[in-house]
Amino acid sequence: MPGEVILLDTIVSMFGMRARIALAEKGVKYEYKEQDLRNKGSLLLQMNPVHKKIPVLIHNGKPISESLIIVQYIDEVWKDKSPLLPSDPYERAQARFWADYVDKKIYDPSRKIWTTKGAELEAAKEEFIGVLKVLEDELGDKPFFGGDKFGFVDVALVTYYSWFYSYESCGNFSIESRLPKLVSWAKRCMEKETVSKSLCDEKVVYDLVVLLRKKFGIEE
Repeated sequence: MPGEVILLDTIVSMFGMRARIALAEKGVKYEYKEQDLRNKGSLLLQMNPVHKKIPVLIHNGKPISESLIIVQYIDEVWKDKSPLLPSDPYERAQARFWADYVDKKIYDPSRKIWTTKGAELEAAKEEFIGVLKVLEDELGDKPFFGGDKFGFVDVALVTYYSWFYSYESCGNFSIESRLPKLVSWAKRCMEKETVSKSLCDEKVVYDLVVLLRKKFGIEE
């Protein structure tokens, strides 16, 4: 379906990266509008008045909010290329379950890794690894979460990979040594140009994290 497509986003957002990957997978041309979340603009507030958050996909003037809903919308509207959700109803339900797991379980402990110190940081690291271990077990020996093809759960999870360097640097630990299969999967995803060009550079993420840690008084 043609038409005007605009993405309201911020470059370091793992949630916005999901929309960027989905659009890239479908070959959809769109206008990217970087948002300043400390000084939210009128367009963002108008298009997402409930949550006032990015990402927001605007298609022919109509807004769609929440990253996984955006990815599903993109998959349904531009359905002739690179399907992200399985056609089988049970497999589709399973993909939605695991994407929902990613959404509900990873963000909080991952954020605590770079916003806390001491015992709270150590607890966050173990919770983070534990959550990802469940996903690594679900992946098993498959190339991607849906099997042989890159799909919905991969989109939901791989965007966190651009933050791994920051987590490891702030938490002083190695994710790969604890979760080798999961990191191999992430590197496999990064071989896809639609992924590597949609993810924010890990050093850009880290530079922002350092600034925020100083602002929060975690680092001098």
